[in-house]
Amino acid sequence: MIPITLKAQDSKSLARVTEFTLRGVKIETPQFMPVGTRGAVKTLDSADLQALGFPIILGNTYHLYLKPGIEVLREHGGLHNFTGFSGAMLTDSGGFQIFSLEGMRKLDEQGVTFQSVYDGSKHRFEPASVIQIQRAIGADIMMCLDECPPGDAPRSYIEKSMELTHRWAIQCVEEFTRDPGRQHLFGIFQGGVHQDLRERSLKFIQDLPFSGIAIGGLSVGESREDMSRVLQHVGPLMDPHRLHYLMGVGTPHDFLTAIECGVDLFDCVMPTRVARHGRAFTANGQVNLLNSRFRTQLSAIDSHCDCRICQNYSASYVHHLLKMKETTGQRLLTWHNLAFFKNFLKNAREAIGAGQFLEFRDHWLERL
Repeated sequence: MIPITLKAQDSKSLARVTEFTLRGVKIETPQFMPVGTRGAVKTLDSADLQALGFPIILGNTYHLYLKPGIEVLREHGGLHNFTGFSGAMLTDSGGFQIFSLEGMRKLDEQGVTFQSVYDGSKHRFEPASVIQIQRAIGADIMMCLDECPPGDAPRSYIEKSMELTHRWAIQCVEEFTRDPGRQHLFGIFQGGVHQDLRERSLKFIQDLPFSGIAIGGLSVGESREDMSRVLQHVGPLMDPHRLHYLMGVGTPHDFLTAIECGVDLFDCVMPTRVARHGRAFTANGQVNLLNSRFRTQLSAIDSHCDCRICQNYSASYVHHLLKMKETTGQRLLTWHNLAFFKNFLKNAREAIGAGQFLEFRDHWLERL
């Protein structure tokens, strides 16, 4: 288990501030983990992430397994040395990527056979092999292989998929306990938008010796109302002595709902993906820097933001770079968006500590 310290608990909700340590790095929650799918957060390097102050980032087993390949990562002594990032790392099992590639994979009881998105070559993932791959990657937190059905899948399929995820979870634990080292393993519970299935799946996963509990299968096509309903139902049922991780969810609006329900960790490509399309998160919601109204705006992207970009560059300059398709424009917006996310969650932690989280939530919901 990862020892966690409860630093603050909101009296009117499940929102909490915790602290834990990985690789000698102290991590406070609620915390956002930037997504470095292939060993890099797009347009940034490891020094940038450390300058931004992120203590933990995410990599993807599926992509890293395919390229550069496990042999290369073993030669480097793992992903930390390969990328030069000194903080902690979590790796997704790659299950979401595999199951999103319909037509390029075949699922069976033992695992999944899939084609590479790079060259079409065939590969095989099984619960044990996914643990072995993540062991070689050197992730501080590893995820079980699971099946992530789409949000609109029939209940019968979601239940069948959930039970397969449970059987795979047992196999992942068996492989992990052979040589846990300093790594940790999180389990993933499923069940779609069906509260009874969610409850059943959560109990099954929590009965296994995982260091953390991950909520999978949300933000995959269901409505925001359904996601909120599921979180509100499972929040009180999650083990308070373990970390709670909501996978693949990353907008400020969703943070507020999830934190209220006791979620500690988040990851999402949202802040970096929208940056590459000219969009910025601000105190007044998202804005599109490609819009002509920014051509002559001499002030910062966000007057409420104290990030390095807003302190040194005008919105007009960023607009110009984006219009000229300069990579620097995408880089500056990526930095700003990640700084916004980092500060948003820092402010959420402070609000929880002050006993004012619901006021913080309502203030932001009026703006977003």
